[in-house]
Amino acid sequence: MNMFSAYILRLRSKVAEKHIVRFALFFFMFIDDITIKVKAGSGGKGAVAFNKNLMSLGPAGGSGGSGGNLYIEAVSDLAALNRLRFKKEFHAENGQDGRPQFSDGTTGKDPVIHVPVGTVIHDLTNGMDQELVKIGERVLAVKGGKGGRGNFQFRSSTNTTPKEFEYGVPGEQATLRLELKYIADVGFIGLPNVGKSSLLNELTNAKAKVANYRFTTLEPNLGVFYDLILADIPGLIEGASTGKGLGIKFLRHIERTKVLFHFIAADSENPAADYKTVRAELAGHHKKLLQKPEYVFLTKTDAVDPKDLKKKITVLKKLNKSVHPVSIYDFDSVEQMKKILQGLESAK
Repeated sequence: MNMFSAYILRLRSKVAEKHIVRFALFFFMFIDDITIKVKAGSGGKGAVAFNKNLMSLGPAGGSGGSGGNLYIEAVSDLAALNRLRFKKEFHAENGQDGRPQFSDGTTGKDPVIHVPVGTVIHDLTNGMDQELVKIGERVLAVKGGKGGRGNFQFRSSTNTTPKEFEYGVPGEQATLRLELKYIADVGFIGLPNVGKSSLLNELTNAKAKVANYRFTTLEPNLGVFYDLILADIPGLIEGASTGKGLGIKFLRHIERTKVLFHFIAADSENPAADYKTVRAELAGHHKKLLQKPEYVFLTKTDAVDPKDLKKKITVLKKLNKSVHPVSIYDFDSVEQMKKILQGLESAK
């Protein structure tokens, strides 16, 4: 056995799986709450200068340019906050100083920080909150300082050779906490590898990653079914509400979904236990999650014997009457799922 084969075998162990999860969390961490510092540009200094043209007299010092503003704009990319992970301070460009011969300094450029739509901007410096609820919506985070006047602006009939000038005004600065409040009409929940992402792809134009191993989904995926927003929440495991696995970061996102689609794999040895595990984690995070409308879908039905499937459906219906078998390879079952979504859309 070569070293590569031995390494693969080690990865298959439960201990190795824990290391894989930690590795995934470190390199693919979904950032939904981050604090940054922002500073607008300062205004440029006014110039003191006199006209150099022959036979011309008087002050000719230009004013300083205004400092750049700093904006925050909502985009559709849910992982946009990840780009801020290693850069926590942002500065707009300062305005340039005024120059001789009536030349004003140029205005500083206005940088834009992109955040996911649904982000709440908590201004910790000024105690104000703003929420970006539409893609393309932009707010002014900090305003640039005004440029100082050059001596040309101080001329008068009684002061024909002024030497006064102004310094530019410093730009505003603030500490901002950016919190993503993930909002969806329907939240897809369940244990890892139960087919949530596959069904999201089947129902919408989403291109969520799918594979036959745990924790394929490391961040929420969005899909749109007509006017409904569907959210594939990364798989929960037992203990997620106390900090285990990938689920703890996403339990609070489930709070903001209106309806839950609870997915359970039909090839599970104990679907009822799987159902209870996820429900227990929801209750552990916040009991109000148990009050949300819930539809249960027994997935991967193509992988089990029909008699065995019928028994599992019967057992699950004792826990939740709304149980529906579904498989991406079964056209009728997917159509039934679409009808449920259409009913939710019409009731919206």
